[in-house]
Amino acid sequence: MSTAEDQRFAPPQAHVEDVAPDAPALAGRGTRFMAALLDGIIAAAAGWGFGMLPMFQELSQAQLKAAEQGIWTWNPSALLIGVPLFLLIQAWPLVTRGQTIGKLLFKLRIVRTDGSKVDPLRMLGLRYGVGALTGVVSGVSMIYGIIDGLLIFRESRQCLHDTIADTKVIKL
Repeated sequence: MSTAEDQRFAPPQAHVEDVAPDAPALAGRGTRFMAALLDGIIAAAAGWGFGMLPMFQELSQAQLKAAEQGIWTWNPSALLIGVPLFLLIQAWPLVTRGQTIGKLLFKLRIVRTDGSKVDPLRMLGLRYGVGALTGVVSGVSMIYGIIDGLLIFRESRQCLHDTIADTKVIKL
């Protein structure tokens, strides 16, 4: 029974398309890897340079002794050297621009998942600090690093540190 009265209650026949907001594109996995690799090379060179200074020789020796005892040994000297070096080299560009030196060179930026700027506490404390704390035990740091790196293969392209800090990396 199809009458004109039944047609009044039929849904409208309009074509509707979903329109995505003008969100910046996510950074590619390879580009993020290359930026992180460059940051790692910079950190390793700085760590080596500071380790060669006479005042840091004793601390460097303590770190080597801890490494000889195995990967599950407590090694707080990793934080005593690594965190200040990281802050000295990367804190200013991270806090002011949302970029490490590697991300700056590869034209990437860290933002919140809603696209807003990341505040310093979230950036340095959650995004980088949690991973740095795992460095006091090399074995824990390795497991964290593997899980952190593998999570980039999700559709969101967020590593574990991105999920913890509610951030994403975008192309500029």
